[in-house]
Amino acid sequence: MKLSLSVRIAEAACKTKLNVELAEILRLAVENGYEAVCMRASVAGIQTSQDKLGRIREQVAQAGLVVSMVTADSDVPLNNENGPNSLRDITPSLDVASALGCDLIRVCLKQDSDIPLAREAADLAADRGIRLAHQCHTTTLFEQIDRSIEVLQAIDRTNFGLIYEPANLMLCGEPYDVTALQRLQPYLMNAYVQNHRLDAQGPDELETWCHGPVRFHHLPLWEDGGVDFRAAVDGLKAVGYDAYLTVHQHYAHIMGPDEAAIESGRYLQKLIG
Repeated sequence: MKLSLSVRIAEAACKTKLNVELAEILRLAVENGYEAVCMRASVAGIQTSQDKLGRIREQVAQAGLVVSMVTADSDVPLNNENGPNSLRDITPSLDVASALGCDLIRVCLKQDSDIPLAREAADLAADRGIRLAHQCHTTTLFEQIDRSIEVLQAIDRTNFGLIYEPANLMLCGEPYDVTALQRLQPYLMNAYVQNHRLDAQGPDELETWCHGPVRFHHLPLWEDGGVDFRAAVDGLKAVGYDAYLTVHQHYAHIMGPDEAAIESGRYLQKLIG
């Protein structure tokens, strides 16, 4: 497995801008053993000119890194009603990925009527050698494992897959260890890690379709009491996953990006071995 650092570690709560410059994230990635950065629209998206995208690609390359995945539209991570809109016109997102030299784009599906849109978008992406993937995420068609597999089979495109994310599976009461990963393995294209601790009195809340509102605490990756990352990483190893493991934690309200990148990288490198 290879480590990737998401620009999300320094995103503002609105998810549309960073609290630091991209150069700072690239520095942290290089100094702490990451091989890639996961790009989001807060830095480079469908609103970004091709000239600027080219400069960002050059900046990333000069740092000795690559872009592991692109989330080109801010509505996708916001997971709002406009999240699936990029499927209706995937070309701008494909243009962003191509400009950044990346072959993987994160997308969003919220209802069954998005499935044929995903097929069409995947076909257009395949023509350009690009894959599409959906994160295990609350209030989407990919909340639970059974439903996720049903949707992936319905889409039925080899270039459409899954972003494994154990914290969201945990919030939905789903397994995320090797037994889950054995079922998801044919579709795995990326893996995110972030940490939550379930607590009925916790300060944060996410809505789920399967269990209603779920309360929790945001935790640093290395803090006990949340996701069992040993089980998650061992499961990924067991199914032969060798692509990117991406630090996807939203750290802005917990700590600065320096500590987040340093300690997260150190912790995951120990798990990966």
